[in-house]
Amino acid sequence: MALIKSISGIRGTIGGKAGEGLNPLDIVKFTSAYATLMRQTSTRRSNKIVVGRDARLSGEMVKHVVVGTLMGMGWDVVDIDLASTPTTELAVTMEGADGGIILTASHNPRQWNALKLLNEQGEFLNKEEGNEVLRIAEAEAFDYAEVDRLGSYRQDLSYNQKHIERVLALDLVDVEAIRKADFHVAIDCVNSVGGIILPQLLEALGVNHVEKLYCEPTGDFQHNPEPLEKNLGDIMSLMRRGGNDVAFVVDPDVDRLAMICEDGTMYGEEYTLVTVADYVLRHTPGSTVSNLSSTRALRDVTRSYGQQYFAAAVGEVNVTTKMKEVGAVIGGEGNGGVIYPACHYGRDALVGIALFLSHLAKEGKKASQLRAGYPAYYMAKNRIDLTPDIDVDAILAKVKELYKQEEINDIDGVKIDFPEQWVHLRKSNTEPIIRVYSEAATPQAADDIARQVMQVITDLAH
Repeated sequence: MALIKSISGIRGTIGGKAGEGLNPLDIVKFTSAYATLMRQTSTRRSNKIVVGRDARLSGEMVKHVVVGTLMGMGWDVVDIDLASTPTTELAVTMEGADGGIILTASHNPRQWNALKLLNEQGEFLNKEEGNEVLRIAEAEAFDYAEVDRLGSYRQDLSYNQKHIERVLALDLVDVEAIRKADFHVAIDCVNSVGGIILPQLLEALGVNHVEKLYCEPTGDFQHNPEPLEKNLGDIMSLMRRGGNDVAFVVDPDVDRLAMICEDGTMYGEEYTLVTVADYVLRHTPGSTVSNLSSTRALRDVTRSYGQQYFAAAVGEVNVTTKMKEVGAVIGGEGNGGVIYPACHYGRDALVGIALFLSHLAKEGKKASQLRAGYPAYYMAKNRIDLTPDIDVDAILAKVKELYKQEEINDIDGVKIDFPEQWVHLRKSNTEPIIRVYSEAATPQAADDIARQVMQVITDLAH
């Protein structure tokens, strides 16, 4: 059993003793703390909080506990029920609500669930707000409403349609071009809410041929729900049989988008954002942002348009903060997370699909040909396990000094930018390990540079 409390919310496995998993007592305490913070910080004063959930097996139970707790704290609840993370984010602003809670453990397996917490902008809480929720929960510094001040409950199932309408209204989404292209599309929605909203989106975009895999929102995921190549054998073999132009794969809460080419090869989740950014930059000059662990290809594409690329610390809230600071026209994360401010400041697979299909239709190329047109980089992901007594910060400081002749970025761990490749070292907040991300022009080169730096760290640690 596991319960992980962090600034971005609380997540855990279902079952066991209180404090050892995401169980009713823990859900009540954390929801109460969040409700207290919103009462103190929201400027909307609508007295409304939106609740949405993915389709995982524990969703109904968790929702009832959250809704009851919010009403007990005096909040009026708008329950949008089965909805993607970006749908819930949009619902907060469309409702003029004070905040929102998304019940999803994202790409974690079926036994997990989580509470993701939103502010009145429908965006994730920042570090200070997240820490304050943790403090309030720990101190149990909350009071419940008296009987005449209990909150109300209303269910509104219209937000999937409103989300689709918002996407269709984007200037760069070209429904006519998509319809004319007569695409054949396959989708894998891993038995969650993508199975509800993606078919509706594709129909609205004029895609008349859709082959569905795992689209029943049962929450009983038919494969590991993280949209990585090793988990996507079924949809890849479906694509290898031919007859489809592209496949879209989403995680359980539909904020990450992976794609598979017409020949059954992975498009590469790092290249979801790169491709969408290429299309956006072609029509909208402006800067781009991704996190430090994302592919260098976004920087290359951005500079090819004479625009500026900026790096942010890892974490969606850090990316959106940087995007606002520099006025970026497109940004996101290399895990297939597209953030398009013209729609909203949140990772949104629906926006990614609509912009990608518009681009593909106008280019008149196969998906594999489109992908081949971008700079080729390969990423390696490793980790170094250390003993708890080792001072990780001191080691990272020494690494920084050793490589000071290279371009160094230390806003989030240490990133060493070599002319042809890079290595990013990040310490875990929860265990004594250093995560090592590297990228180069070949898989071998990416692994070699990572092992070279990992050896340096091992030598320093002994």
